[in-house]
Amino acid sequence: MWEETFKNFPDSKPHGPSSVGVDISFPGFEHVYGIPEHADSMALKTTKSTDPYRLFNLDVFEYELYNPMALYGAVPVMMAHNEKRTVGVFWHNAAETWIDISSNTADKNFFSKIADIVKGGSKEIPQTDTHWISESGVIDVFIMLGPSAHDVFYQYAQLTGTTNLPPMFAVAYHQCRWNYNDQDDVKNVDAMLDQYDIPYDVIWLDIEHTDGKKYFTWDNDKFSQPEEMINNVASKGRKMVTIVDPHLKRDDNYQEYREARDKGYMVKNKDGNDYDGWCWPGSSSWPDFANPEVRQWWASKFHYEDYHGSTPDLFTWNDMNEPSVFNGPEITFHKDVLHMDGYENRDLHNMYGFYVQQATAEGQLVRSDNKERPFVLTRAFFAGSQRYGAVWTGDNMAEWSHLKVSNPMLLSLNLAGITFSGADVGGFFKNPDTELLTRWYQAGAFQPYFRAHAHIDTKRREPYLQPEGNMKVIRHAIRTRYSYLPFWYTLFYEGETKGVPPMRPLWVEYPTDRDTFSMDDEYLLGTSLLVKPITEPSQTGTQVYFPGSGEVWYDVDTFKPYNGGQTTYVEAPLSKIPVFQRGGSIVPRKFRIRRSSSLMVHDPFTLIVCLDKKGAAKGSLYIDDYHTFNYRKGEYLLRDFSFDQNEFHSQSGDQFGNFSTKEWMERIIVVGLRTGPTKAVLKVKGEERSLHWEYNSQTGQLIIRKPGVNIASDFSIKLS
Repeated sequence: MWEETFKNFPDSKPHGPSSVGVDISFPGFEHVYGIPEHADSMALKTTKSTDPYRLFNLDVFEYELYNPMALYGAVPVMMAHNEKRTVGVFWHNAAETWIDISSNTADKNFFSKIADIVKGGSKEIPQTDTHWISESGVIDVFIMLGPSAHDVFYQYAQLTGTTNLPPMFAVAYHQCRWNYNDQDDVKNVDAMLDQYDIPYDVIWLDIEHTDGKKYFTWDNDKFSQPEEMINNVASKGRKMVTIVDPHLKRDDNYQEYREARDKGYMVKNKDGNDYDGWCWPGSSSWPDFANPEVRQWWASKFHYEDYHGSTPDLFTWNDMNEPSVFNGPEITFHKDVLHMDGYENRDLHNMYGFYVQQATAEGQLVRSDNKERPFVLTRAFFAGSQRYGAVWTGDNMAEWSHLKVSNPMLLSLNLAGITFSGADVGGFFKNPDTELLTRWYQAGAFQPYFRAHAHIDTKRREPYLQPEGNMKVIRHAIRTRYSYLPFWYTLFYEGETKGVPPMRPLWVEYPTDRDTFSMDDEYLLGTSLLVKPITEPSQTGTQVYFPGSGEVWYDVDTFKPYNGGQTTYVEAPLSKIPVFQRGGSIVPRKFRIRRSSSLMVHDPFTLIVCLDKKGAAKGSLYIDDYHTFNYRKGEYLLRDFSFDQNEFHSQSGDQFGNFSTKEWMERIIVVGLRTGPTKAVLKVKGEERSLHWEYNSQTGQLIIRKPGVNIASDFSIKLS
């Protein structure tokens, strides 16, 4: 009697209509953040005159911007921040969820605001009120009291886990499109990137590589020798990724489908029969990933003897796992689809993609006997998905507006724990002009996950196909990413151990600066780098807000100083992305850029020491073998660097870490030194020797060349 119909799709509602909700107020808070995924501003808006924010994982074609509509993932986490503290709430519910937001200050109309001004300002204490309502489930709310943003990150990580340290190759540049046509196409793209001296670490294959959209298979004509193809790529230190979606073609000759059907592993429709929907292969069924036995079965499919043609250098992309059902309501499962123990899809819909990625990551772990770190990219996600790999923002468009919105989208994801995240460089749909593509590469090079991707109907847009001037700028952006890989890797290590996101809003590090509370067009990487991507056409400069009154920031290309606590116009021609290093920080880099990150493993480091106004700086560097779990057995190095009173020190930052490496110190660049030294003396293991150096009095830049010390050694350099 409760059955209802939505756009000709019946919903049996066997247990009747239901909902569960709660009101959560934030007294004293005007700004709230989180609840990704939405293509909207980082600071959440009042919904007084709009629909509520919706969390319901969907395959959305060409999604709208600045809209509370649901997208591919859902993380029901909200943070609130004011000058005194940061707090958070986690609404632990995987059903369809709506969140209304109201504010006693933001909801005021124009005349009320004018009246406040006339009265000399409002003395009303700000308050943000939120209403959470889910279709199913129980009230299960976690309150995180901070008091700092870092405390909230840590508290939330205790509930859902941190982003596991990815292998180094995953942090580098990924080359993808739908689709590279065949083995010759893969070979040619690989060769052309080498010819133009453009590094990359991973090349991707979309659905066309399979035999009739049957996952774990290869097209015998186009990809007849998959192992040879993968090994050729791997010979240069690179990896390959293939797409493995959760829908299985209903074909008795397809082993994975036949096994899942015969074992009763498929999700069921309301009548108890295997659910039959339409996706890329046509008629399809979906394994019930909510069932641990099904996840274990799926994981076994990644064994080399099962996934023929796969090798240890092949990794995985889970797409369409909202799940996407072309002929379903809102292009997804009917809500009365049944999972294990009789749970309906309405109860756990937003966790389906989470379970798919979990099972896939476990498959990669099983195949390596739990020795190698997995890499799995997912489109659908939920709270905790960070434990199993990376996320991207889905099917964006090659438009300036989509480049611009990628910054707040990724900041929101990072605040909610989904830190290894990025947006398709260049836009998935449509054809970007060369300026847009160039600026997008520059932005992507300073975002946590860096992949270029494009729709099958778009023109080829690999970097080497661009006009020479643009190609050189794109190449420089990619090579810059590679020079910063030690810095990124250290940020991800801090993320695993402390739960802190690598990409942060400015207010996280400058909590009392109200000017930063709604700022989402620039951001911090860790505490050391400030990034302001160019997101408008024909833009040759931009206003940059430098936080921290009394601090100093340095352009990473020219080392030109900028004072904190003010907004300054910065020149940014097409060849430049505005990035600045904070005075008082030490950032590790590698400047010997090779074809892939694995070929840079033994290369030396350069430390960029940017001094604060007191002439001091500090930083750190994390090192391990970059691909196994041996670091969890203590096989790693954590180095702490400091510069103060004209003396540099490198010492162990962790008494437990112990790792042998060939990496060494090639150069130390000190920026902001007021007077040049007459001598630079290296002290290591009780022995001293003088070092070569150069000082530029006009720029205050000192270059100390070839200390030549193994990075694992404790040493100091004294300037006099």
